[in-house]
Amino acid sequence: MDPLSLKSLLLLLLLPLLGCCVEQGILPEGPVSALVGGNVTLKTTITSQNIDVITWIFNNLNGVATFVGGNLRVTAAYTGRVSLNPTDGSLTLSALKPGDSGDYTVTVITSDTTLAGETKLQVVEPVSNVDIKSNVPDAIEYNSTVILTCSAIGSSLSFKWINGSVPIVVDGTRITEIKTNSSSVLTIKNVLRTDLVGPIYCTASNSLTTKSTTTPFNLTVYYGPDDVTITPANPPKFIQAGSTFNLTCSASSLPPASFTWYYNGMRIETSSSVPTLDMIKGYTEAANYTCRAENPKSKRSVPSPAVSFTIMEGISSVEIIGPTGDLIASNSTANLSCQATGGTVGKVDWLKDGKPLGPSSPRVVFAADESSVLISPLQKDDNGRFTCRVSNAVSSKEAHYNMRVVYGPEQPTITARKAVEVNQQVELTCSAASVPPANYIWKLNGTATTTTAAVFIIASATYKDAGTYTCEAHNIITSKTTSTSHNLSVQGEGTLDGLSDGAIAGIVIAVIIAVALVVVGVWHYCRQKVP
Repeated sequence: MDPLSLKSLLLLLLLPLLGCCVEQGILPEGPVSALVGGNVTLKTTITSQNIDVITWIFNNLNGVATFVGGNLRVTAAYTGRVSLNPTDGSLTLSALKPGDSGDYTVTVITSDTTLAGETKLQVVEPVSNVDIKSNVPDAIEYNSTVILTCSAIGSSLSFKWINGSVPIVVDGTRITEIKTNSSSVLTIKNVLRTDLVGPIYCTASNSLTTKSTTTPFNLTVYYGPDDVTITPANPPKFIQAGSTFNLTCSASSLPPASFTWYYNGMRIETSSSVPTLDMIKGYTEAANYTCRAENPKSKRSVPSPAVSFTIMEGISSVEIIGPTGDLIASNSTANLSCQATGGTVGKVDWLKDGKPLGPSSPRVVFAADESSVLISPLQKDDNGRFTCRVSNAVSSKEAHYNMRVVYGPEQPTITARKAVEVNQQVELTCSAASVPPANYIWKLNGTATTTTAAVFIIASATYKDAGTYTCEAHNIITSKTTSTSHNLSVQGEGTLDGLSDGAIAGIVIAVIIAVALVVVGVWHYCRQKVP
């Protein structure tokens, strides 16, 4: 036997007895992780030096490799998979198997000392086939318990659940998790719609690899109906029939809720969530309207708060029925009747010429419901436009009647000059209040003229046009005639407008001469007083 080999063999035999003299800690703290099928080097902390013996042992029982006197010996189980670094004692394992996981111990003997170390190797299988399964295809909010199981292939696995982009928080009460080396079971009691908004991801990982579910997981949580409301929530007290008004019922629900409408607790035969007035026009009394939303999945049925209103017919048309014949002031009576069709009459207002008409005198009498007004006897001031305005809570209509009261003519008046010069134009205007307008006849000094207009025109006055002019006004209905007179004098030219031009010139010349005489006299007097 080679003396070196014999020496090495003796050292190996004595190694267990030298434990008190061995320097420990030449391997890093474990565990050291490596993937199945990969390579790993368990590197010592020894710097390069002359080493006599290197021994690697697995799980304190099985030898892995021994380096003695420059010769490497490998256990059959590691043949072809082991190499040693003779300068620092490091071990390299290749083609790793799950069974290679465990404790590795190295002993290094040099001429000066004995060194040893121990570390743990963890051969990790990469993560794959991450998958989520549910115990139910869908869930009902508040009722269902959802159990999600995330499984994966790999070793020493840990799991993480993600809802959208937010980690799912396990509270230990409603949401719990049970973990194993190959799966995570997430249990959600009384599931809420926010618990699984989704998509749901599961991530499995070990010390070397991480993998998530390749396909996001979604689980539908059916909920509602909640927040069942009617729009508008505060409708007008009265709604006009035939208008575009409608009610809308809405609710937060998945799947969308179906709606049922009620009138004072009685079901309305419509399934629409937006009933129009045409659908409920038969319900004309004041009432409370409610809708009830039902979820076909959760089987929950929730009513809305009630809204109240009355459907009212609007006023369709209004007509005033009044006298059709001639109405004579102080003799006739007028009864005006206001008749409305369609709708319920709420209020009747009467106006004359745009101003409210009231019982201003005993002549004007209204019916108790103000549907008619009696005027007796009629006076000339009753001429004008009468208006009947009928209204209710949703509409207003009005009608008009033009009242014509015949009267007059009253005493006429003549507007004209009392004196004119010859050759001047003269106009005499006669006016008399009358309905219908009066017809006029002019007389001069008691003799009828050919003028029958209200204005008597003399194109160029002569002396024979002077005299008394009489205007007679006649109403063809009342057959009444009234008259008035006016005296006109015709004078010579210039007698009415002042002095003639010649007279004015003479006066001016005389004034100038007088002023000149005064000036000459004053000058002469001053010459005598002053030397």
